[in-house]
Amino acid sequence: MGDLHVWAPEGVGEITEGDDLAAVLLAAIDDLRDGDVLVVTSKAVSKAEGRVRPGTRDDWLAGETTRLVARRGPTRIVRNRLGLTMAAAGIDNSNVEAGSVVLLPEDPDRSARELREAVAGRRDVNVGVVVTDTAGRAWRDGQTDIAIGAAGLVVAESFAGRVDAHGNELAVTAPAVADELASAAELAQGKLGGRPCAVVRGRADLVLPTGEHGTGAAALIRPDGADLFGWGAREAVIRAVAGAAADRGPFGSPVSAEELADALHDAGLAARVTHADGVTADGSRADAVRIVAFAHGWEVDGSDTDLRLRPVSP
Repeated sequence: MGDLHVWAPEGVGEITEGDDLAAVLLAAIDDLRDGDVLVVTSKAVSKAEGRVRPGTRDDWLAGETTRLVARRGPTRIVRNRLGLTMAAAGIDNSNVEAGSVVLLPEDPDRSARELREAVAGRRDVNVGVVVTDTAGRAWRDGQTDIAIGAAGLVVAESFAGRVDAHGNELAVTAPAVADELASAAELAQGKLGGRPCAVVRGRADLVLPTGEHGTGAAALIRPDGADLFGWGAREAVIRAVAGAAADRGPFGSPVSAEELADALHDAGLAARVTHADGVTADGSRADAVRIVAFAHGWEVDGSDTDLRLRPVSP
């Protein structure tokens, strides 16, 4: 590690359905070596795979969405069929003919594997491949490119158990290097430069041996319910009040009895822990207790002056 060289070749041209993507990209890349990482936009992959559709984002949003996460005016943040949480499910209407949109690839990791194998067959080089898309971030304005597909690449480094020069254990144990490569490539590509691919040189340590494709970028997606922000702030309130069983997942696994009692106290509700799987709460505000319990993976088990609460079984 040390020097990192990133460049985005010109002259790729417009990609259309049925194009041999590897051939199109390699025609613009003169120098490709073992250990390089080939980064390509999901839009280029989608166009080659025939994922351009007539219509608007709204026309295709439902089919690409598994659930709504948050809504602000016309903006919809959703969890899409790939498990990614993105605005409008990642459907794009830029750099495409007016009246059309581009859907994300059916399986970006598979697309990355196929491209890696095609490059190896034609250039006899072992490269890693990253398929990228643009995404926003919680708490941050602006967008950056992330990896939604990968092959032949370590997508997250592990520093668990390692210490710094001062003897401190590292707090960040898994840098998402595939995302870092994606954003570095985007700096060279630009949004309007017509450069759908880039080559990153200098991190051959991340490229896996020939024939080993690795976990793919899907490994970077937190399972639904493991994210601290499974619902938007407003949506979380609505879902907890409604209390539908199907909406429990994004709130995560049931908390401990102590944590639930603390949450009830924070909401101004009297409660006490009776045992590891038992909490009682003041029944005079039963609706409020039920809402807090629902958001923490618990439920009311019987009604009385004191409400008995228990964690919901998986």
